[in-house]
Amino acid sequence: MDIRATLMGVFFAVMWASAFTSTRMIVTEVPPLFALALRFLLSGALGVVIAWLMGETWRALTRAQWRAVVVLGLCQNALYLGLNWVAMQWIEAGLASIIAATMPLIVAALGFLLGERLRPMGVAGLVLGLTGVAIIMGTRLQGGSDPTGIALCFAAALALAVATLTVRGASSGGNVMMIVGLQMLVGSATLWVLAPILEDWRVDPNPRLVWAFLYTVIVPGVLATWVWFKLVGRIGATRAATFHFLTPFFGVAVGAALLGERFGAGDVIGVAIIMAGILAVQMSKAPPLATPVRRVPPA
Repeated sequence: MDIRATLMGVFFAVMWASAFTSTRMIVTEVPPLFALALRFLLSGALGVVIAWLMGETWRALTRAQWRAVVVLGLCQNALYLGLNWVAMQWIEAGLASIIAATMPLIVAALGFLLGERLRPMGVAGLVLGLTGVAIIMGTRLQGGSDPTGIALCFAAALALAVATLTVRGASSGGNVMMIVGLQMLVGSATLWVLAPILEDWRVDPNPRLVWAFLYTVIVPGVLATWVWFKLVGRIGATRAATFHFLTPFFGVAVGAALLGERFGAGDVIGVAIIMAGILAVQMSKAPPLATPVRRVPPA
């Protein structure tokens, strides 16, 4: 993995993790599905315009890319973020970011169920990850965290795992920004159908809400998603998913700094174990380094 990919991964992790805090600011004041539908409408339109200015066009998308646009719009946007936004009405941003970080473990588990062989290190990583999750969930449930919100976040992580597996072929063939914009519009269209059925519209605009919403539209909405596509295209979905292990650290840090959220010793221990588990799973999937061939010098 080159230095550019590493910087892209860390940059993505910071942007993605910060979204949990800005989301928490939004959903405590407005209905989450309506707000998310509007966010995707604005982010998607912005992404399509940027793609058009870059010379990209939807006519050039391959069949695999169109399939990814639909699946990403449904799994990553409508399901993953929709469930997270609803859940974060009841649970803290830091806890939501911790649960989201389990996505690489879910990807590995799904691959194992589909017949993918895991090395011993990968199996150990899954065990570590489950142990860390059990520690955190036990501590949080005893501390009064909402079980419904926690369940919704885990369902969201499963949806994101499916989206991650699907995106493997989406970035090949170019037109990355057009894919980013279109999949957001798919998510927006889905949420505009569901929101009026499940929610009542209410809003009381204030400066914090406006700034949080604009930040969410531009940074996690467009920029982070574009970086994620470029990262997957550069190093592959499995290696790119490794950077999700940074999400709990940045998510908890931003939540503590901006929202005053607290975390206990059980959270710290659980996060450390989950991070170790994710790294073990991802390292187990890494191809072995090629052994250099020594050439015999000519006589």
